[in-house]
Amino acid sequence: MRGTPAARTARTSKPQRATRGGTKKSAPTRGPTLPNAPQPDDHDPLLAALGERVRSLRARRGLTRKAVAQAAAVSERHLANLEYGTGNASILILQQVARALQCPLAELIGDVSTSSPEWLLIRELLEPRSETELRRARIVLGELFGTRGDAQARNHRIALIGLRGAGKSALGQLLADDLDYPFVELSREIEKFAGCTIREIHDLYGTNAYRRYERRALEEAIQIYPEVVIATPGGIVSDAATFNELLAHCTTVWLRAGPEDHMQRVAAQGDLRPMAASAEAMDDLRRILAGRLPFYAKADLSFDTSGQTLQQAFQGLRRQLRKALALPA
Repeated sequence: MRGTPAARTARTSKPQRATRGGTKKSAPTRGPTLPNAPQPDDHDPLLAALGERVRSLRARRGLTRKAVAQAAAVSERHLANLEYGTGNASILILQQVARALQCPLAELIGDVSTSSPEWLLIRELLEPRSETELRRARIVLGELFGTRGDAQARNHRIALIGLRGAGKSALGQLLADDLDYPFVELSREIEKFAGCTIREIHDLYGTNAYRRYERRALEEAIQIYPEVVIATPGGIVSDAATFNELLAHCTTVWLRAGPEDHMQRVAAQGDLRPMAASAEAMDDLRRILAGRLPFYAKADLSFDTSGQTLQQAFQGLRRQLRKALALPA
């Protein structure tokens, strides 16, 4: 029996959804957006600047987004949102990210020079200065506080800096033989201190522990050797205290090369660190180089090894270094 027309109408019509306050009403039409409300596609300037600092610090330290996310105990998606200025992270999340990037929270959030009146006054003096003037100020401060090494002693300690694959180990050994100096590969000294490999230090104890070993190894090399050629790890510029120590006590030489040269040389050694876990290895390498470049540029000398054989690079570097140090050719 099909039933009455009224019954058929009841069966075919859609029931209204019940809610706690009665039947659900249709959604109201959205009113005009408030003038001061951030638009969905707009990035808040504060969050955008924060994201830029996170990206810059990560690149400087040569860390992938995945590595930082794991160290900070946050999701990779959450970190990506933070980096692109679309994620409004809590202060606790920012603290975790700062620890993962081995920097003070104040550096991540903004300018540490707002922390005291003296900082503000010093900042006012230094803000308009050029890079050359700031370098002079740093050297004077080092001499004032006794952290600047003796200039004559610096001439006899040669430290090679630059990304992995620039030729620091091979050229460093050749330079040491030519100068009749000891050769120290700082990575090997770090492993001696720790009693395990560089990779194991990072896996077992973390990046902060590695930086401590790196600082100790450098300090010992400076104390033991009045004359030495040192090949440094690529990330030594990531720690300001260690890099200051290097600049104060050694004549530093930045061995430069193009990203393609770096990648080819590292691959030829059978090692893709620190890009091994990334599907976009070349992009990662470019970001690392861009993040560290302003620090590498603080070296006393720079030499481009791109497109040269080992012997060609050695002869060119030898001439440049001996001229700078007023050594016989």
